[in-house]
Amino acid sequence: MHALPHTLRRKSTRRVTAVGIAAAGALLLAACGGDGDDMGNMPGMDHGSGKSSATASASASTEFNDADVTFAQMMIPHHQQAIEMAKLADGRASDSEIKDIASKIEKAQDPEINTMTGWLQSWGKPTAMGDMPGMDMGDGTMSDKDMKELEAMKGSEFDTMFAKMMIKHHQGAISMAKDEQTNGRNADAKKMASDIVTGQSAEVKQLQSVLDRL
Repeated sequence: MHALPHTLRRKSTRRVTAVGIAAAGALLLAACGGDGDDMGNMPGMDHGSGKSSATASASASTEFNDADVTFAQMMIPHHQQAIEMAKLADGRASDSEIKDIASKIEKAQDPEINTMTGWLQSWGKPTAMGDMPGMDMGDGTMSDKDMKELEAMKGSEFDTMFAKMMIKHHQGAISMAKDEQTNGRNADAKKMASDIVTGQSAEVKQLQSVLDRL
């Protein structure tokens, strides 16, 4: 074969290069189009991972065991009594710190009652246990006699009794919350238990400091 003239060889090379670039461009466009349609299904992509995480979270929140159920069923009436005690501070407490703590208890524990009630309903479990042996002073709950005595007090006497009663009440809640941390399975319930331990332990210290200066 005769060799092509140098000029023809250059033109031929440019044509081949141009065709190659065009083909590569077409493949790139096709690939980009595929990415747009299938990006959500690609492992490691944020959008897809977000969906998987949400699904996993929803699945995890439905997992529970007997310890979770007991925790919610016992903590609901325990919180309700704490709120009842806190409401008595209005018009009876004289110490500003006691008033502040009582307000915080109402604001923190009422939403937790609603949350725990929702859990029990979603788990198909009763929201109340009725008369439960052991739900007495041992876990920090107050008797009717204790509540009537607190209701009858005012000023510094109320402040002192409220602080003493709420310390014992919080200690009972902390004990139940620690049991949930150890034995529970539901992630949301265990998180609330952790919050209760942290928050109420701090309030116990604050209430003790109030007692020390009253």
